[in-house]
Amino acid sequence: MAYVLNEAPAGPRVTLPALFTTFLKVSLFGFGGPIVWARRFIVEQQHWLTDQEFADLLSLCQFLPGPNVASITVCLGSKLRGPAGAAAGLAGFIVIPWSIGFGLGALLLHFAGVGGLRNTLHGVSAVGAGLIIATGLRLLTPHRTRPMALLFAALAFVGLAIAKLPLLLVVTALAPLSIAAALTERAILR
Repeated sequence: MAYVLNEAPAGPRVTLPALFTTFLKVSLFGFGGPIVWARRFIVEQQHWLTDQEFADLLSLCQFLPGPNVASITVCLGSKLRGPAGAAAGLAGFIVIPWSIGFGLGALLLHFAGVGGLRNTLHGVSAVGAGLIIATGLRLLTPHRTRPMALLFAALAFVGLAIAKLPLLLVVTALAPLSIAAALTERAILR
């Protein structure tokens, strides 16, 4: 795996306010689907990670409990600035969405029976699904020349989307196999 938690990137030191505001923007732009924006800000704009490093970090964070992007904020913040960086990134990520979420939740409970609201939520959910599919395709980009990685991505897709198996079952089954395949592939290439 290319992502190493203890190594900070070369170049100027990332500030705590930069971590806070970057993850604040991730949460504000990506409310309901922040992984798209996390990748854009971390990889494309800030250049804190490469595509491959982001994909590796996301893979690691999918094993952790809780939302993936919250885990990314803690891992990346820790990598860049230690515990204070982890706290700054996580604070930026959760402060505004929690406030907005509590307010919207109260409104939704009050107006739950309104038909137009239900139709709006159905439309928004379709947009969210499209964003997730687009991000999945972008995350596959660094692996397009790695047949084994594409095979495991396809197996995960079949298990989750087609067979409708639980995520924990698919991860538990595929993770040891993919690790073994990666180690075998690495040994063969040496």
